[in-house]
Amino acid sequence: MTGPIDRLRAAAAEREAAGLRRALRPRSPDHDGLLDLASNDYLGLSRDERLIEAAVRATREWGTGSTGSRLVTGTTRLHTELEERLAAFTGAAGALVFSSGYLANLAAVAALGRGGLVVSDAGNHASIVDACRLSRSRVVVTPHRDAEAVAKVLAERSEEQALVVTDAVFSVDGDLAPLRELHEAAVRHGALLVVDEAHALGVVGDQGRGAVHAAGLAGHPGVVRTVTLSKSLGTQGGAVLGAPEVVGALVDTGRSFIFDTGLAPGSAAAALAAVEILETTSDLPRRARSNAAALAAMVGELGFEPPAPAAAVVPVVLGPPRLALDAAAVCAEHGVRVGCFRPPSVPPGRSCLRLTARADLRSDDLAVVRGALTAVAELKVDR
Repeated sequence: MTGPIDRLRAAAAEREAAGLRRALRPRSPDHDGLLDLASNDYLGLSRDERLIEAAVRATREWGTGSTGSRLVTGTTRLHTELEERLAAFTGAAGALVFSSGYLANLAAVAALGRGGLVVSDAGNHASIVDACRLSRSRVVVTPHRDAEAVAKVLAERSEEQALVVTDAVFSVDGDLAPLRELHEAAVRHGALLVVDEAHALGVVGDQGRGAVHAAGLAGHPGVVRTVTLSKSLGTQGGAVLGAPEVVGALVDTGRSFIFDTGLAPGSAAAALAAVEILETTSDLPRRARSNAAALAAMVGELGFEPPAPAAAVVPVVLGPPRLALDAAAVCAEHGVRVGCFRPPSVPPGRSCLRLTARADLRSDDLAVVRGALTAVAELKVDR
């Protein structure tokens, strides 16, 4: 009989052979001199002096941590101000801040969907998948972006309570959920719609208010949104946006809210500064979308077939995991850092590079990217 460590070693060897082994690679502050197309810093705010100064001031005033859960000592005036500003900016009735977007999804789906039916898109983020499992509800996974399939499942259910959950912009393919159609199905069949705006907030819609706002659904009490503060807003944390009843239910029953230490004050202050920038600088979301469109056009010209980007994400689908790894290495050799996505992050046969546009990319940056992707196209032909 083999021991537990031997079994772990054998499993690691299998992953290595399949091109699925992962490793932590610490980077320098300047991304090792590489052009960054891998991070989620879509608006380039993570190094913005306004965010940094806000975080420093808050840290000096409040300390490095929130010191406890939100229900004990972890709520400061920064947290409540951030909730008010996020709700006002996105057109929501209320907001509740978490220490990460992952935990916001866990709370929204697990607490609001518990004991009923949860209908989840096949392309949803892992945090939603885990939240579905934690909900202890019956979960039905529907084909990607198929609102008719969602409506059919809702119509045929036996459970009184139902919840539909979807990414707004899907994290790898970068395409947009059919939000109006999903909302219509949810309303018609008495279900709640939960939309993860992680990759939409700050990029999609007027001033980056998100895909739900752009679809005209922001004020509907039957729509709940989750957001991250760690992508377009350039800091840490997450939030749930929704009706006061939704916020109240999560304060009372959301385990990833009740039992987690609150967001650090410095991160809350940085997020507040980022929201203020979006409120007053409307050009950043447009520039991010414009650069994503330029990247997608470039990828298409080189023989790949990316979907039209709804926000800042542009995939380059390569197929085998090993080819994706080699392509990422080729990009680095040509001065560009890209994301490399392999199973289980994507389905088998769909390993890809993920390019993330930023608002601060320049024309000479795009020229560097073209050189890297040309080398990737040649690599694929050689294979």
